[in-house]
Amino acid sequence: VQLQASGGGLVQAGDSLRLSCAASGRTFSMGWFRQAPGKEREFVAAISWSGGSSYYGDSVKGRFTISRDNAKNTVYLQMNSLKPEDTAVYYCAARSYRVAEVTASAYDYWGQGTQVTVSS
Repeated sequence: VQLQASGGGLVQAGDSLRLSCAASGRTFSMGWFRQAPGKEREFVAAISWSGGSSYYGDSVKGRFTISRDNAKNTVYLQMNSLKPEDTAVYYCAARSYRVAEVTASAYDYWGQGTQVTVSS
């Protein structure tokens, strides 16, 4: 399984961005993580295979929304009200189980990352 993340860029505080992650093979639950320079990888959001369950990190709740289109094998991360502290490389990940998880070690496949930079 290969994951291709896209949609990152440079925006101003308060703007919105939508990240996409296209999977080349069949995947089940998927998630987004991010890593800022000098910091550990942080959980952002995850969604179950059916899309019926989703989870968010505390720092993004109410601002970010994860969704998926199984017909396109793609997961999305809609990011609204962006803040400078959201600046990071965003990685999508997939695991071979239907239930979503919030820990990075639970994921089997990782994309290459897409840079999101939010200026103040």
